[in-house]
Amino acid sequence: MTEKIPFDLVSPERLMLSEEADMVTLPGADGYFGVLDGHMPLITTLKPGVIDVTGGTLGDQRFFVLGGFAEVSPHKVTVLAEEAMPMTDVDTMALDERIKDAEEDVLLAKTEADRARAVDTADALRTLRASL
Repeated sequence: MTEKIPFDLVSPERLMLSEEADMVTLPGADGYFGVLDGHMPLITTLKPGVIDVTGGTLGDQRFFVLGGFAEVSPHKVTVLAEEAMPMTDVDTMALDERIKDAEEDVLLAKTEADRARAVDTADALRTLRASL
């Protein structure tokens, strides 16, 4: 039997989850990757996507993150998320409004950097909406 790996998910507001899991799947900058106990150490940025926590004591859980950073050591995973929400708490009407606002931000962006951020946010929110 494999060892569980401690996982902490921290949003700007609070510690959202502190759990031991069989596996944590993260939306890394270069694509999704799974983390098991004994994983090689790394630090990576996260793209918007879904974190899957498998085999935890509270059962399997899913969280949407809008980005952030992950620190992986052989015996712990820590995610510092820009914004995170449990997939079970997603309000589709509020999400549709955020998508509309993000699309307006794309049109109103004054610099290319602002436009790129707005496009990334709109795309991430559309991805979340499609995964519901």
